[in-house]
Amino acid sequence: MPRTIIENIVIHHYKEETFFTFCKYTTIRFFEIVYIEKGNGAIKINGKKVSYSASSIFVFVPDDIYIIQAETPTTVTAIKFLKSFFRNSSSQNTRLPINHWFRKIEEILNSESHQLREMQFESDPDRKHLVSLVNMVANEYLNRQSFDIFIIENSLSVILHLIARNIQYINIETIKEVKSSKIQQIINYIHSNIYNPELLSTKNLANEFHIASNYISEYFKKHTDVSLKKYILHYKLKLVETRLKYTDSQDSEIALELGFTDSSHLNKTFKTYKNISLSEFKANLV
Repeated sequence: MPRTIIENIVIHHYKEETFFTFCKYTTIRFFEIVYIEKGNGAIKINGKKVSYSASSIFVFVPDDIYIIQAETPTTVTAIKFLKSFFRNSSSQNTRLPINHWFRKIEEILNSESHQLREMQFESDPDRKHLVSLVNMVANEYLNRQSFDIFIIENSLSVILHLIARNIQYINIETIKEVKSSKIQQIINYIHSNIYNPELLSTKNLANEFHIASNYISEYFKKHTDVSLKKYILHYKLKLVETRLKYTDSQDSEIALELGFTDSSHLNKTFKTYKNISLSEFKANLV
C-alpha cells in the first residue's frame, strides 16, 4: 500500500508483483521516480512502449501517463511528489529545502530529450548511488515504527540532484542540428548555472569553453540559430512559466531569483516574448 511520510510525497514499494495500481495518482502527480529493482516487461508511456529490466530507472513529469506491463514478477519503488508539495500552504513542509528541490526538478521539466523517460547515466557510480539512495528511502518507508525523517529528506535531496545532473539538456525547438559536443556542453552549463548570472557572462563562457570571447556568441548562433543572449533569456522565461504553473512564488520572488530588476521588468519582458502578461498567464491556468 502507498504511504505518505512527508506531506504530499507518496512512496510505493511493491515486491514481485505482476499487477500495479499506483498509476492512479497521475492527475495530481507533479514528478515521479520509478526504480525497478527486479523483473522484466514493458512500460507504456504516453502511448509508446519501452522495455524495462532489473535496475531500470524512469522519471515522469506532469501529464505523463504510464502503465507497467510485467512479464515476470517485478519489484518496484516509486516516489511521487504531488502537485501540492511545492505550494506554500503546508506548514509541515516549511522546514524542507523545497525551493532547492524544485530547482532540480524544473531542469528536468524543461528538458525535451528524454521522451520515453528512462534515465541514462554518465557514469555507473551515479546509477549505483541513486539506486542505493532509493533503496534507503524504501527501507525507511518499510520500517513503519521508527523511520528516520532526516534520512528520507536528505536522501531525496541527493536523489533529485543526481537525476538533474544526468539529464541531457537539448531544446529540440531551437537546436537545428547538434554536431558539436561543445554546443551540448555549453547548453548544459547554461541550464545548470541559470541562477548564477556571473557564470553566464560572455567572458566567463568563453574562458570555460576555450573559445575567443569575441567569437563565442557567433559560434553559438551558428550551431543553434539563436543568439547566446536570447537563448539564455528564453530559457529563463521557460522557468518563469514553470514557477507560475507549479508554485505559489510571487512575481517579485521569481524576478529576483532569475536576475530581473523587479516584477515590473519581468512582466514587461514576459509580455514582449510571450504576448501575455504574468497575471493573464496565471488566470489561464485556473
